[in-house]
Amino acid sequence: MRLHREGTPTLLLVAAVVCFGLFALLKWPVLPDILAVLIGAALIVVFGIVVWFFRVPSRRTAPDDTAIFSPCDGKVVVIEEVYEPEYFKDKRRQVSIFMSPLNVHINYHPIGGTTSYYKYHPGKYLVAWHPKSSTENERSTVVVRHPKHGEVLFRQIAGALARRICTYAKAGAPAVQGAEFGFIKFGSRVDLFLPLDASIHVSIGEVVTGSTSVIARYKQ
Repeated sequence: MRLHREGTPTLLLVAAVVCFGLFALLKWPVLPDILAVLIGAALIVVFGIVVWFFRVPSRRTAPDDTAIFSPCDGKVVVIEEVYEPEYFKDKRRQVSIFMSPLNVHINYHPIGGTTSYYKYHPGKYLVAWHPKSSTENERSTVVVRHPKHGEVLFRQIAGALARRICTYAKAGAPAVQGAEFGFIKFGSRVDLFLPLDASIHVSIGEVVTGSTSVIARYKQ
C-alpha cells in the first residue's frame, strides 16, 4: 500500500509518540499488565488508523467528456439548486459530498480542461455537514473550464477535524480528468457547482468513489 506524501509529517509524529509510549510501557512497568497491554494495543491501533487515512488507492479513470466524476470518496449529502456568489454569481446545481475520517481524502479533477480560477479562503471549522460550512469554513475554490461544456466549480471545505487543505491546482494550468488536484486532512467535504441542465446521476445518501463514480452528465 502506498501512502500519500501529505501524511509524512503526521505519520512521523504519530510513530514517535507510539514508539515512546510502547518504550515507556516496557521500560517502566508501573501499570498492571492487562492495562499496559490495552494501552499498547490502543497506541498501535491509532497508528494503524492514521496509516489507513493516508492510503493512496490504485485507480484508473476512463476519460469521458460527457461525465462529471466525483472529486472525492464519501457520501452525497446535498443535491439542490443554489445561488453561487463567489465566481458564477448565478444559479447552479450543487452536489455536496461528505468525507468521513475513514474515507480516502485525495481530491480528483471531476472534469478535464484548463483551470480558470483558484482561491483560498481562511475561515471557521464548523462540522462539514453544517449548511453554512460551504461559505464560512476554511475552503479552497477551483474552477475548471471544459473546452466543449464550459466551467464547473468545486470547493474543498474544512470540517471540525480538518486543519489543512492542500490544493495543487493553479489558474492557467491544465486539468486532467481523474488526476489528483488536492488533499484534505481528516473529516471534510467537497462541493460541486454544476450547470442547471446537467443530468444528476446520484441521490442523497449514496456512497461515491473519487475519480470513478459519475456524479452528473452534461446535456447532449
